[in-house]
Amino acid sequence: MTHPCRVLMIYPKFVPDSFWNYTEACELVGANYPAAPLGLITVAAMLPKHWEIRLINRNTEPLRDAELDWADLVMIGGMLNQQPDFLHLIDLAHLHGKPVCVGGPDVSSSPHLYADADFQVIGEAEQIIERFIAAWESGERKGVFIAEKFKIDVTLSPMPRYDLIKFDHYLFIGVQYSRGCPFTCEFCDIIELYGRVPRTKTPDQILAELQALYDHGYRGHVDFVDDNFIGNKKNLRILLPQLKAWLEERDYPFEFSTEASINIADDSELLQAMKDANFFGIFVGIESPDPETLVEMKKKQNTRRNIAESVHKIYDYGMFVTAGFIVGFDTEKVSMAQAMIDFIEEASIPVCMVGLLYALPGTQLTRRLAKEGRLHKGHDLMKVEQAGDQCTLGCNFDTKRPLRDILVDYRAVLGHVYSPSAYAGRLSRLAAMLDRSDRRRDLPDGDTRKKLGGIEGVHKIMRALPEVREPFWKTFVEVAKSNPGALRYIVMLMALYLHFGPFSKHVIGAIDRRIAELDDIRPVRAAGPVPLIEDAV
Repeated sequence: MTHPCRVLMIYPKFVPDSFWNYTEACELVGANYPAAPLGLITVAAMLPKHWEIRLINRNTEPLRDAELDWADLVMIGGMLNQQPDFLHLIDLAHLHGKPVCVGGPDVSSSPHLYADADFQVIGEAEQIIERFIAAWESGERKGVFIAEKFKIDVTLSPMPRYDLIKFDHYLFIGVQYSRGCPFTCEFCDIIELYGRVPRTKTPDQILAELQALYDHGYRGHVDFVDDNFIGNKKNLRILLPQLKAWLEERDYPFEFSTEASINIADDSELLQAMKDANFFGIFVGIESPDPETLVEMKKKQNTRRNIAESVHKIYDYGMFVTAGFIVGFDTEKVSMAQAMIDFIEEASIPVCMVGLLYALPGTQLTRRLAKEGRLHKGHDLMKVEQAGDQCTLGCNFDTKRPLRDILVDYRAVLGHVYSPSAYAGRLSRLAAMLDRSDRRRDLPDGDTRKKLGGIEGVHKIMRALPEVREPFWKTFVEVAKSNPGALRYIVMLMALYLHFGPFSKHVIGAIDRRIAELDDIRPVRAAGPVPLIEDAV
């Protein structure tokens, strides 16, 4: 080559009609998509300084022929729910005569699906990227590079290339503190990809990354993308006080969210430290209210406590909870819908990611189902014509309980949880428990979510979705009077309903069609109103 290698990094589109694509809420504040591609900009920082790099996120901007023509090498990374576009991009790059290097979680889990790529980087890139670079610079144009599992020292992971992203495209920006989770949940692929011994960055690394964001002029929501933020409590206790001091010195430019296991509620000291460090939201995997099912899925940590009380305790520290639930486990009783609905209402969890059980590639669950002869052929292939996520495509295996019963239960849960009145009711009860009394109320200058904070934001939501007008306005007035410190977060959660409300109807339509196929009749109510539990089971 007579010039430095020109690398075009492409982040594939997520499948349409997915739970996580809440673009409607993003549009309210002028953003294009929820989060920036942290993995790709971290890999970009590992490439030689003299290489030229451009980044295209297909979820926020178009990919033009001129960008492909510019590149010497195309690098693509993504997850399962990006698979259809990922595979399309490999073909597209080849049509332009460009070699392709692929990596990321889906490549690591299902490398056979990406055999057409010229290079595969399987596993954590820090360990093997130098081998790939050396191969490329020596003239090799094919290769597979496999990392030894769980051996990466993340303290050596570089500062992400934040200069490659367009900050105004995103609702929030992510940082990563740790990799891995100490638990053994059968259905989870995190422990297969990153191990059971959580590895953490140093406090200095995290503060340097936050300082880089600050220096780029970014203000507002930062998400710690860790799969279990509290997996290494010992190290976290060192980080949080330093994070608090860093925020205080800069007048709190950021507020944080993350994901953690429910046992966080056992540790009042840790909850207080997270409160002091300006955390406002936590995603928790609850999965099921049934203890037998939790034991069977090897999520025993959820059986050692009253989960609803644990959620309420988190609310006491001014952090709201969003949660994951799964329908379709072997041990479920007939019927489990009402038990799940009752739990969600008792816990007052507004945003519930309710999905069908999906056997992810490489997990304990997938290995067991394969051994039992129950795994469907092509279980890890997400076909373009089937675009969706586990909400519509779940149960990619032969279920023990009749599939129709599972689908009816699932439909009933969605129909209740995302009815406007039930959603608004949980918001009201959440606000009554969410203690924001000693937190700052104003967002920092430069945070676009200021547009959502008050009456104007609520009116935008109600104009976009008229059916929520009465219950949402009632909740807004109640919270404005009783707990104004929580109002901004309640409005934020109302905005998310712009996606979750219509999306739940879409999923119910898809489930109706699956039920109709099982009954061998045409769907009668696929586009009809979302039912409540009483008329759905």
